[in-house]
Amino acid sequence: MDSPSKSADAEIDRAEGVAALDRAIAILDAFSTEDRSLSLAEIAARTGLYKSTILRLANSLLRGRLLERLDNGRYRVGPATFRLGALYQRSVVAVDILLPIMRDLSERSWESVAFYVRSGDVRTCLYRVESKHPIRYTIREGDVLPLLLGSGGRVLAAFSGQQGEPYETIRKTCNCLAVGDRDPETGGVSAPVFGPGGVLLGALTLAGPSTRVDAAFLQRMKRPLLEAAARATRAFGEDASMLEQASLAADALP
Repeated sequence: MDSPSKSADAEIDRAEGVAALDRAIAILDAFSTEDRSLSLAEIAARTGLYKSTILRLANSLLRGRLLERLDNGRYRVGPATFRLGALYQRSVVAVDILLPIMRDLSERSWESVAFYVRSGDVRTCLYRVESKHPIRYTIREGDVLPLLLGSGGRVLAAFSGQQGEPYETIRKTCNCLAVGDRDPETGGVSAPVFGPGGVLLGALTLAGPSTRVDAAFLQRMKRPLLEAAARATRAFGEDASMLEQASLAADALP
């Protein structure tokens, strides 16, 4: 059993550790979206911390790549913050934004709805809502598919800058309809979903067996799909006017 003095020392260590963490968070919170970098004096002024304290904590943040020191001695947020932001974004996508929209689209169409993200030269199914039909398009969350085949992959490629056709047209219409492209027995239609700053988050895809989900059916589902993509984009805080305009024009497009 620990002696009273050892227990007290442990409590002090824990308290100091929490205080150090709080101060490190304060340093990161000192940066606003308008700041490309901050000087040591600016961080001190915004946090109320001593410069010596900031320098000590900055070393830990630098090692964790949460902070970077520039050649001129100024500081900026580090690349590890981007990874944390991406992890947060994905967790919010599933629970708060995409899944309810995907379920609504699946209810309306009675077909499977998936959300794909680009991973280098391939795409990954991040989320999926199953069709109500016993015979359906079988893709599972976590499955990896080609980037340049299938409507979802082509949308991701188009809005990642792929040149030539059909990518130029996909960028103009904000959707891709494909039957038998990746799989001869599958048809699908996809649209992009964007986040803050117009960043491409992924592709929303409605798909099913081509015996049921043919070109005529997919043409009818273009507008609901684009409306769903616009709804998701707005929920992420981005302007969805491009997708809204595309949804209005979808009925007249082949």
